[in-house]
Formats: sequence, C-alpha cells, structure tokens
Amino acid sequence: MPEGHTLRRLADDVDAAFAGHRVRVGSPQGRFEAEAALLDGSVLQGAESAGKHLFVDLDGDHIVHVHLGLIGSFDVTTGAADLPAPVGQVRLRLAAPYPDGTWAYADLRGATRCALITPERRDEVIAGLGPDPLRADADPDVAWQRIRRSDRSIGDLLMDQAVLAGVGNVYRAEVLFRHRIHPLRPGRTLRRGQFAAIWQDLVELMAEGVRTGRIDTVRPEHTPEAMGRLPRKDDHGGEVYVYRRTGQPCFVCGASVRTDVLKARNSFWCPRCQPVFRSRAVQ
Repeated sequence: MPEGHTLRRLADDVDAAFAGHRVRVGSPQGRFEAEAALLDGSVLQGAESAGKHLFVDLDGDHIVHVHLGLIGSFDVTTGAADLPAPVGQVRLRLAAPYPDGTWAYADLRGATRCALITPERRDEVIAGLGPDPLRADADPDVAWQRIRRSDRSIGDLLMDQAVLAGVGNVYRAEVLFRHRIHPLRPGRTLRRGQFAAIWQDLVELMAEGVRTGRIDTVRPEHTPEAMGRLPRKDDHGGEVYVYRRTGQPCFVCGASVRTDVLKARNSFWCPRCQPVFRSRAVQ
C-alpha cells in the first residue's frame, strides 16, 4: 500500500496539473458515472492529502475522496499532444486543455475508495486519523498520548492510522531500526524523548520521500558509495536498513536481519541493533 509521502506527491501533482483549470470529469469504467456527470466542467480548486487519503476539491463544495488501497494508482500526465483513449479499468478521469494546445489528464484505477463527499465529511475523515508527519497542522502529542498508555507493540501502533497517519510498513521498519527499538516493544515503555526523536525522524524522512519519490533511510556512512556495495534493487526503491532484507547482514553490526509477521504484515529488524526490551524489574 502506498505510504503517506506517495499521497502527498500525488496531491502536489494533481494540484500542479489542474488547480484553477476547468476540468472534464468522466468515469470510463462507469462506477463513478453519476458523480462524474455532476462534476464535469467544474473548476478544480486544489488537492491535499492526509495520511493515505487524497482529497480533490472542486467547485460547489464537492470533494472527491480517494484511497488507493493495495493496488490503486492515480497517474497524472501533463503536456500530452492529445487526449488518449482510456486504458484498463479507469474509474475516474480528470482532463484539462492547456492554452498551448496540450492536455493534462489523470486516470484513477484500482482504488479502494473513490467517493464524492462534502467538506464536513472530509473533516470527519481527517479527525479520525492520527497526526500526519507531513502536515503542518499535525500535533504529535496526540499520538504520544495514545502510545504511552498502550500495551500494544510500537510496531503495531506505528501502523495504526488512528494513531499516526501515513506511516506504512517501510517507514515503520526503518524508523524503529534507526532508533534501536524492537518492533515488539510495548508502546507504554517508550520514553517521551524516544517518541519525540521518532516523530522528528519521520517528519524529515517522509519529507525527503516527497522530494525524491523514493524511501531512503540509510545514513551517509551506510550508503552503497560509502560501503562499497551494490545499490539496492527493490520495487519500493531507495536504500534501507532492514525492510525486505531478511537474512542479509546488517549494515551497522553484521547480524542477519530477521522478519516475522506482526498484525498480518511482515516486520523486519536487526536482533543485535534492536534487542528485545526488558523492563528494569526483569533486569
């Protein structure tokens, strides 16, 4: 499932391509046909993301709410010489002619959700999410208050969109490695300073993901160039410490990276850099 930085980039792309333009709105697949007919010819006001949700604002307080889910995509193209026929199951198409005779268009396929909602409903959806490290209005203390009282593992809590919005499996694994925290450590055992450091790291890492379109989490001294190793090849792109590196040596200590299922998702960690947490009473 795309992580929060992907949705922020998508919102920026939609905004850059269509904001201020009167758009053609269609549903070649037919599942959004009635809503598209209502929106056709509207001026697109802008787009924003919150966690893994995308909101596209059009005239008349109409908002298209999109959640890509596991396989969804929303492909934005600008500078096209003409408007091509849709390919595949396109639920929503936005299109706008530019003054220079070229076209911008965006095709949504495979999304879990594509719905026409009101601004009030948009606010309700955002209110149900935890703070998003990519949003200027995020309050990390909201997440901290939930984490500090929870017996659930920090690996589970970081993936709960009601606790922290936009963090997915890659950022979860990587930020815990960077702070030497085992994914099964109970949330209530974290110190305030540890969470503050995790939050600030997510703010910076995810913002970098927005800029580059890939997830890079290794520090300069552990890059392929610094270590004389081959670049990582993975469909998520970027250089990472533990994500999908099961059985491979840790860049920091050389121990074999481990994986196990945590709440139906694979979790990755280094057993030496991220030791199992033991309370002071046990120690």
